[in-house]
Amino acid sequence: MKLITSALTGAFLLASTAAFAESHEAAPEDVMALTIEAALAGGDAEAGAKVFKKCKACHMIGDGAKSRTGPPLNNIVGADIGAFEGFKYSKGFVSLSEEGAVWSIENLDAFFLKPKDFVAKTKMSFAGLKKEEQRADLIAYLATFAAPAE
Repeated sequence: MKLITSALTGAFLLASTAAFAESHEAAPEDVMALTIEAALAGGDAEAGAKVFKKCKACHMIGDGAKSRTGPPLNNIVGADIGAFEGFKYSKGFVSLSEEGAVWSIENLDAFFLKPKDFVAKTKMSFAGLKKEEQRADLIAYLATFAAPAE
């Protein structure tokens, strides 16, 4: 996965996020962590919105998102795998859920690369995204749909 490797850049991102949190007292730590993770993934959320068009036939995201063939993807970055209440997951997803697996950046990247290799017996027919940049962009886009912790 495309990562920002410069320690200086990482330190700048952390300092910028901390400064934002201080100036916005209500900024939850969970949302800050997702923002940092998305930034470190090196993705471009705007470009990710275009990549997400490949997902729209089966998934919804944003206000009013509902299950389709796949579950809605709000709050997916950092969420437990297979945990959207009311969605009937395949056996592979149920198994990962029982193991306590999480949609980390690394897991999302591996899944988006080749879903059938990541989740045994998945019903998802999508072949995957071969381009590393598209996967990073999609993850950054999905991270923008994280609800603030209450």
